[in-house]
Amino acid sequence: MTAPDRPARPDSIAGVLANLRRVPRRVRRESREVIEAAVTQLFEVVVRHPGGNTASREYRIDDLARLGGTTTRNVRVYRDRDLLPPPRRVGRIALYNDTHLTRLRLITSMLDRGYTIAHVKEMIGAWEQGKDLGDILGLESAIAGSWTTERPETVSRVEAERRIGDPQALRRLVALGVIRLDGAEGSRATITRPKLIEAFNEIRGYGIAVDKLIDLYEQTLPHIDAISQMLVRAGAEHVLTKIQPGAPLPADTEIAELIGMLVRFRTQAVASVTATLASSIESTIESMVTGLLAESLLH
Repeated sequence: MTAPDRPARPDSIAGVLANLRRVPRRVRRESREVIEAAVTQLFEVVVRHPGGNTASREYRIDDLARLGGTTTRNVRVYRDRDLLPPPRRVGRIALYNDTHLTRLRLITSMLDRGYTIAHVKEMIGAWEQGKDLGDILGLESAIAGSWTTERPETVSRVEAERRIGDPQALRRLVALGVIRLDGAEGSRATITRPKLIEAFNEIRGYGIAVDKLIDLYEQTLPHIDAISQMLVRAGAEHVLTKIQPGAPLPADTEIAELIGMLVRFRTQAVASVTATLASSIESTIESMVTGLLAESLLH
């Protein structure tokens, strides 16, 4: 007599897909939220366990350097300067894991953007002390710690009004979907983009009106969406060669590999766009200040 199949772990690719298959077909067709929730779970599983398993993968120094886009010499330098935690030792062999790889990619990205090793060490130290690395770098996806980069925050409407500080601005943000009002007579507010509100409030400290900031958000959003669609289309074309609409799904391991590719694609796409945008903004600011100074000094 064969042993019964062991049920899939709920926090695995197979577990998420098994739960989705248990949902009646009619419900799956009529409720897109069911599919969307499962998709979010799939990405969260792959982000937490890049190898598809709960155990972290391990790498020798050569493999770690190759995957991190650097050299073994640099890995040793980063380790000696306490930028990388010590590896696990098995005899004379040093073994690194996915935590080391994520940290190494972060270090490489920061150095490529012009930071010094001293700056990198200071920022990583701040991160380890509990500060938000995205806030420090201005790069939300510097590491793929979670698929959903921003979690909605639910507060009372009174608190939302206090944070916005302008009833008309609040109504505009509700219309844009940045804030959602729920509960009896809209007594509860869900801030879908809390980091955007934080950024607004910080910039307002320089005297820029919140209405102006919302105008800028409205004007840039279509362009950002267009860039996103262009970038994601490249990854989607690859996925669609593996998963055909209406055809049976491939093996769980292949699905995990595809989602893992998209997670890495997201991180690198955000990093490249952020670096390009930062460079463009810096050049624009320098040109503007140069013009202002020249205008003042020549007249």
